[in-house]
Amino acid sequence: MRSGTIQIDDPGVVGQLEKLSEAELDDLPFGVIRIDRTGQIQFYSKTEARLSGYGQIPTGLNMFELSSCLASDDFKGRITRAAEQGAVNLDIGWSGDFASPKRDLRFHVRGATPDNIWILVERD
Repeated sequence: MRSGTIQIDDPGVVGQLEKLSEAELDDLPFGVIRIDRTGQIQFYSKTEARLSGYGQIPTGLNMFELSSCLASDDFKGRITRAAEQGAVNLDIGWSGDFASPKRDLRFHVRGATPDNIWILVERD
């Protein structure tokens, strides 16, 4: 499967992502983050590091500790509650990231299990 065929809003996107190498995930035109149930970052794409303005690859860190916004109930709370229910399928509208506080974002949070949650970041 080629990374160019992945559509962020495809219902089967998780299965497609799990077949890609890290290099292919890095080549996607949108940000890709994979966390475990505690929020530990297992994968953070180079595209996300660049587009977000974060500029680093924080693999091994807790995503919810990178900023106070990510630790909020509106973000962390929603993801945590969804993971406790089983499969995660959330879309979270957000305003602002590291590069631009006025940029509109949409987080597509998907996971078949709470131990493997994908966060796909779409920017305006």
